[in-house]
Formats: sequence, structure tokens, C-alpha cells
Amino acid sequence: MSKLVIADLFSGVGGLSQGFISQGFDVEFAIEYDKDIALSYQKNHPSTKMYSQDISTIDFEELKKNHSKIDVVVGGPPCQGFSQKGKRLSVNDDRNYMFKRFIDAVEVFKPQYFVLENVPNILTTANGFFKNEIIKGFEDLGYKVNADVLNASDYGVPQNRRRAFFVGSLGKEKLSFPKVKNKKVTVKEAIYDLPFINSGEGTQESIYIELATTKFQKKLRNGSKVLHNHVATNHSKVALERLSLIPKGKGKEVLPPEHRTKSIYSGTWSRLKEDDIAATITTRFDTPSSGLFTHPILNRCLTVREAARIQSFPDSFVFYGSKTNQMKQVGNAVPPLLAAEIAKIIKLDNETAYATTK
Repeated sequence: MSKLVIADLFSGVGGLSQGFISQGFDVEFAIEYDKDIALSYQKNHPSTKMYSQDISTIDFEELKKNHSKIDVVVGGPPCQGFSQKGKRLSVNDDRNYMFKRFIDAVEVFKPQYFVLENVPNILTTANGFFKNEIIKGFEDLGYKVNADVLNASDYGVPQNRRRAFFVGSLGKEKLSFPKVKNKKVTVKEAIYDLPFINSGEGTQESIYIELATTKFQKKLRNGSKVLHNHVATNHSKVALERLSLIPKGKGKEVLPPEHRTKSIYSGTWSRLKEDDIAATITTRFDTPSSGLFTHPILNRCLTVREAARIQSFPDSFVFYGSKTNQMKQVGNAVPPLLAAEIAKIIKLDNETAYATTK
């Protein structure tokens, strides 16, 4: 039985790809518009053909001539137009063209399965209109579709990250979503083996000082000899003074009036709790005023490597480019461990189907 082959549309740095690869899938090609992110993807997946271009310019029929066998199409198209205020509620709305392109790709490649990932409110906006539109688009192509919101923390990812998934199978029963794991992984279990560097310290390549002590740490360090991307933000004097006033487990509520800011983001100037899961990692986790990204005990925000750990990327996965772009790569990714759980469901379904035809 040959390996299943995937195509990753709107791939980002490759969180979905990474999860599927961990379960034995091969990635035939990926499409990512941002050339810096595409470069990081390519360096981490050298055997995958990367198309770094606008997906609206791609002729899928031509692409199929070079990539004829695709078993699974995965991806997370952007969703700027999915607003209840929109006058034209349609998946064919120009603003939602990227969703249509995903459906177009599925129509051309006719994979056995697809996985579409997006923001949770896509299932509820306009009383579920978009959810129904998307499902109908796939059902018209012969797919059975299941849609739900999954929280990454339920699948071994140390982070409160909720995402919507549409999973389809061609001409079969609907696939079930993976079962929730009871044990949650904490911030401490995820990152406390990494060097305790201070603000402004660290280099793009360094060494491990401590041994891995938890199952999660050992899993993510497996095969990695060099520690990458563990560089702490060089915070301002005022920021360092403010952070020094916040004890373990506390936040801005303990700050004196002169240090209280009016940031609109939840969790600003607050410490991650070491014995709990992290808040959702976004693209600005180097700034205390952007959200709940302050280290549980050190006076600084998370490094790229710490955020990547919380996203469940293995340490062997290296993030390239500017720091801003590295944070974008990490913050926008699907957690690989969550993607792996979905990949397991597809793999098992395919193996079962193969066995029944023997």
C-alpha cells in the first residue's frame, strides 16, 4: 500500500503539512503567496514542490499535468469577506474568492479526502450561511462533509486555540473528528527545558543546557541537536521595569497607576501561568502589550522557539527570515499535533477501505 499524497494550499510555513508528514503522508506540492514564508516552508520540506504565487493566477488543470495523484487537499484560505454585514452573502463573492479556489482545486484534483481549516465563526456567521454554502459546494462534487470547531488543547497542544475544520471524503460516510485527549499539556511541561535567557539574549543557533524531562519536551526535541530561533526580545527600559513589578501568576491588575496601559488586547502585561495552557499564539507574541505572551517567570515575552513549542512544532523545524516574518510563520500556523490527529483519522479510514477491497 503506497503512501498517501497531499497538496497544501495556502500552506503558510506548513503546520498542516508537518502534521500529515508525521503520520507518513508525502506532500506533493504547496502553494504560498508570501515569498519569505514560502522560503521557510521550502527549507523545511525540500522534497516538496513549492509554488510561491497568487493562487488566483494558478491554472489547476495545468498543475494537474505535473501532479496527477493527489489523495488529500488541505489548506486554510483567508476569509476577509465572511461578514454578516456583507450585502452579497455567497462563497462566490469576490472577497471570498480564495474559498472558491479551494473548492475549484478539489474539483480538479478529485482527492479522496480534503481538510479545510478556518476561523471558528465561519460556522456561525449569518446563521450558518457560509457553513452551509461551503458544505454544499463540496457535496455537489460528491463529498460527504463533516464540520466542527476543535480546540488544539484537547489534542496535546499546550494552547487554547480554537479552529474550524471541514473534513470531506469522496463517496463515503462522513469522517469522525478525533477523540479528545483528557490530559492537557502545560506551559511548564512545554518550554521549561529551554534555556532561561533574559531580554536581549540568545542567538539563532545555540545549545540545549537542560535535559528534556517531560514527554512533550522529549517528543519535540527528538532528533534535534541544535537549538534554533531561541532569541529574546530586547525590551525597553520601561517595559522591563513594568514586567519586574508583575509576580508569577499575575498580570496588569497589580501594576501601580502610572504603569497601567490602555491596550485593547486581552491578557496584556500578564504572565502565562506555568501550570496551565497558554493563550492563543498570534503573530505579535514578542510584545507584552499585544496579548498574553509574557514568560511565566522571566521579564520578557516568548521567543520564537518557545512560541513554536506552544504551537507544537518540533525543534528540528527552523524558522527563517526576519523576526517579524518568523513570528508570522509561527502565529498563523495550524498546530502540527492537531493536524496529525486529523491525519490519523484519514489514514485509518483509507486503510480500512483498502482492507475491504482486498
